[in-house]
Amino acid sequence: MKAELLLRERHQTADDAFVELRVWRVPHPVRGSEHEYKYALAYVVKGTCVLRYDNEAGKGDHKHVGTIETGYRFTNPAQLLADFWRDVDQWRPE
Repeated sequence: MKAELLLRERHQTADDAFVELRVWRVPHPVRGSEHEYKYALAYVVKGTCVLRYDNEAGKGDHKHVGTIETGYRFTNPAQLLADFWRDVDQWRPE
């Protein structure tokens, strides 16, 4: 089985900002993760990625908020998206 693309979307959230969402189902967990998903979710403002959730091989599930990287507890894709959008909403100006 090859990786199966489940989600690939790009949403313009402002003139100078967008969100890009990519989620795949993979045949084996990405090194450092314990589930069947590979993901990369990013919020980019003025050409700079200010928020990113991903599970890069070897690092496992984590998120970047500004310059700070912290672990992320992945439960399922729906919760991943909810958590990401919650953080986007907190970052965005009113």
